[in-house]
Amino acid sequence: MTTPEQASDRDGDTDSDTEGPIETYPGAPDSLVAIWRQRRRQLKLAPRDWFPPADLDLAPLLAARIPATIPPLEGRQSLHAKKLHLMRTELAGKPELAALNAILIAHLRKRRFLPHTPALFRRIWTEAGTALLPELPGRWLISSAITFGDHGETEAQRRIGLSINILFSLMKLYEFERFHSGHAAETPFPTRRVRRRRLPLGMPHFNLEAGGLDINLLAQIWNEARQEPVVGPLACHLLQRLNEDPGTLFRRIGMMRADKHLARLDRAIPPDQASDTGGSDDAEGAADSG
Repeated sequence: MTTPEQASDRDGDTDSDTEGPIETYPGAPDSLVAIWRQRRRQLKLAPRDWFPPADLDLAPLLAARIPATIPPLEGRQSLHAKKLHLMRTELAGKPELAALNAILIAHLRKRRFLPHTPALFRRIWTEAGTALLPELPGRWLISSAITFGDHGETEAQRRIGLSINILFSLMKLYEFERFHSGHAAETPFPTRRVRRRRLPLGMPHFNLEAGGLDINLLAQIWNEARQEPVVGPLACHLLQRLNEDPGTLFRRIGMMRADKHLARLDRAIPPDQASDTGGSDDAEGAADSG
């Protein structure tokens, strides 16, 4: 049997057996920065590789379509050539400008790139963004917006890009983890009493009925995006698609919130009155339509 004194002694032990908490990322931040820098090594160009000039005419690339079938590369190729080939294969049928946008993003994610690369990327979205936006898959829309976080011309562009980066990167992580729960993305978890559960860093619980964390998070980004003419329309488009998607945390939180309100209404209406007015059926119909 362990006495309180023994437990106290063990809690204060500083021997090698108790070296502190286990870290998710041992050696952070240095270990993380080292991996991050390794992944940001320059995409080097071979002498035969073509890279677009700063004054490239964008209109022909917007009009031309990537062929449905891309022939395989032959011989030794640079990382740039391999990456561009992969992107054109993925974007087959889309405008050639989509592939140019993608390869510029790939270069801008690295530590070194040709000096005119950021300006050319911004030109695409300033001059052809409206036409290119409906052509791109969601992945490349998100990547384009994120790229403004590091390479936007103005503070507003960079702030919107960084906000989109954090929002969608965290979404990708937690939605992937949710796959392992066995629940469909459109199905909210049942509401339970969770007051005794602890959030990381001692954060207070989210108030499902009255809390506005989800609204505050989205409204700030969306409001700023509405006022920015270059990356703003792209960010607004992404947020609207998020708003329409039934398989997101925001939709599930909304459904859980609605169920909570309906449950409170059911408790507030006396059973005899509910049966006279059909209140329960109405509540079920509201839940179905939500």
